Amino acid sequence: MTRVPHLSSRLQGFGTTIFAEMTALALRTQAINLGQGFPDTDGPPEVAQAAQAAIAAGHNQYPPVPGIPSLRAAIARHQKRFWDLEVDPDSEVLVTAGATEALAASMLALCEIGDEVIVFDPTYDCYGAGIAMAGAVVKGVLLQPPATGEGRYTFDPAELRLAFSAKTRLLLLNSPHNPTGKVFTPTELALIAELCCEHDVIAITDEVYEHLVFTGEHVPLASLPGMAERTVTLSSAGKTFSFTGWKIGWAVGPADLITAIRTAKQFLTFVNGAPFQHAVAVGLDLGDDYFDSFQATLLAKRDLLADYLRQAGFRVLLPEGTYFVTADSSPFYETLELHSGLEFCLRLPELAGVVAVPSQVFYQNAADGSSLVRFCFAKQDDVLDAAGERLVGALAPST
Repeated sequence: MTRVPHLSSRLQGFGTTIFAEMTALALRTQAINLGQGFPDTDGPPEVAQAAQAAIAAGHNQYPPVPGIPSLRAAIARHQKRFWDLEVDPDSEVLVTAGATEALAASMLALCEIGDEVIVFDPTYDCYGAGIAMAGAVVKGVLLQPPATGEGRYTFDPAELRLAFSAKTRLLLLNSPHNPTGKVFTPTELALIAELCCEHDVIAITDEVYEHLVFTGEHVPLASLPGMAERTVTLSSAGKTFSFTGWKIGWAVGPADLITAIRTAKQFLTFVNGAPFQHAVAVGLDLGDDYFDSFQATLLAKRDLLADYLRQAGFRVLLPEGTYFVTADSSPFYETLELHSGLEFCLRLPELAGVVAVPSQVFYQNAADGSSLVRFCFAKQDDVLDAAGERLVGALAPST
């Protein structure tokens, strides 16, 4: 690997993200971008109106470092309402610049140089970078896809047990999981909790897709016995309310852990998004009809895109949550003279006018996900129809 000039050794290998590269490819080829995970419509109008009202009311200066009181209170109500978790809004909630900053601040605050952080592989790309910036080391546990395309991703409990050592400082859990769409089961979560307690390990849980579960149910790790005092839960408004550009996230956990994370956070962005914090407080108090409709709408979109992918000839790994669907691109290799999902994704815009992301970029060992590609279905139905028709037209086997 060629070394990037001036870049610290900790960040060598973390260059331009695959999302930026594929988005640039989509623009260059005028292809439909199903690669990067963002919706193409705004969220609830009452939340947008609340942001406009907050700006007009003069909420445009620095908010408090922990976040405005009304948002912290709304986050605490949300945790109680949906997950029956008691949270003190004054000492156990920290508002951040999206879940990405919450993750980075957690790594920087809680890790010493050389500490190990257990992750489930594949991982969203900012995980490895955040761990590296903290001088810590990734310890991966592989998620295996279902052999036939039906069923869920699984991991080997023995491999997870072996991942824990005297050097383990944190376990980072993402459920629902990006990029696989896996929702960790109560049995899997119980094992994770048992091992964290046994080894006195702190858990950082990324739950930004908590309201997008299609199979099973979302169970916060913090709700399991022994975990409330050792779990920091991260989430954000970007995925739940489709305002990804606002970058309003939060961390919830024991006061001593939140205090440590706040110490790092204040030297990153200090504070952010004052008027948007007021708006997100409104969003979190929306009625159940919003959250139910949001989940049902995305479920229909998942099934719409998955059906097109099957028609085109992909083997589809149907996600249990999130707004991404993974598909196996290997059925097309012989015809197109390709050898990997990366080659397939680079060829797809010219071939079919659609952009996807090669899943291998999310794996520590690219070979583990070399044939898999990820599509985002958080798009308007007419966009999904257009993309699906292009894929079927370009790839479906002739009859």
